[in-house]
Amino acid sequence: MRFHILTLFPEMVDICLHASILGRAEKSGCISFHTVNIRDYTTDKHKKVDDYTYGGGAGMLMQAQPVYDAWLSVHAEEKKRIRTVYVTPQGRTFTQDTARELAREEELIFLCGHYEGVDERVLEEVATDSISIGDYVLTGGELPAMVMIDAIARLVPGVLHNDISAETESFQNGLLEYPQYSRPPVWNGREVPAVLLSGNHAKIAQWRLEQAEKRTRERRPDLYERYRSGE
Repeated sequence: MRFHILTLFPEMVDICLHASILGRAEKSGCISFHTVNIRDYTTDKHKKVDDYTYGGGAGMLMQAQPVYDAWLSVHAEEKKRIRTVYVTPQGRTFTQDTARELAREEELIFLCGHYEGVDERVLEEVATDSISIGDYVLTGGELPAMVMIDAIARLVPGVLHNDISAETESFQNGLLEYPQYSRPPVWNGREVPAVLLSGNHAKIAQWRLEQAEKRTRERRPDLYERYRSGE
């Protein structure tokens, strides 16, 4: 899977995406990243990409031309239109279901906004999705784009060494993940639940389900109600 990130700060994105699990997955060929510096596509000799908004108001707005030309530069190498995610607090909220949906794509473009956002005309032209990671405002779209890319990429086969882990974690079946334990069996006076040491896989599976239900009911009653209703 290939991710294209349109940004004013490619160095910020590159530092994170080429490290850790994602970095190893890129080296193995499971995924790849392509950062595009929007400033490289401005026609302004001072590399300016923003201007005042019509109608007045605080702050500056990213102009349509450099954003559009940066987006076109990705498509110059491809033969089909690529699904383009505009990262914005005005979008639908990103969830694990969204990650699974986007992970089915062969390629994705993430457009990272700054200032007061992006000229609406270019968004109408290029954006297929507007997505938010939560009801708050950040200084730019790079951090939420990286959050979404991380969540999507780990669902791509081969990215995780143990693909089963992606099937048993939080939100995968509508529940939060059950508590987990490792060695030693007793730490700081706290013992690992005896059922996990029993070797009885049926009982372990039942215990884990009960714990996942309990944890979801206590911590995320909204999720629990949807789970109970079968939504």
